[in-house]
Amino acid sequence: MVVIRMTRGGAKKRPFYAIVVADQRRAPRGRYIERLGFYNPRAKENEETLRLDRERVDHWISKGAKMSDTVAGLYKKQAA
Repeated sequence: MVVIRMTRGGAKKRPFYAIVVADQRRAPRGRYIERLGFYNPRAKENEETLRLDRERVDHWISKGAKMSDTVAGLYKKQAA
């Protein structure tokens, strides 16, 4: 199954997450099909916290991809 999930990057104690489309069987930090955006929980005031290509997310959902709970929450948060 194809899932839309986050993969961690960044330095120690400075997380940065890429939101990607990947095969569920791949390792969380493994290969992915497409990068859809990012989430930076430690962004400063003048930095962007969340960027998500909603058109591509909708495209992948229409193809049968499932979102992780965390990505679904971020998707709803961006809509607000």
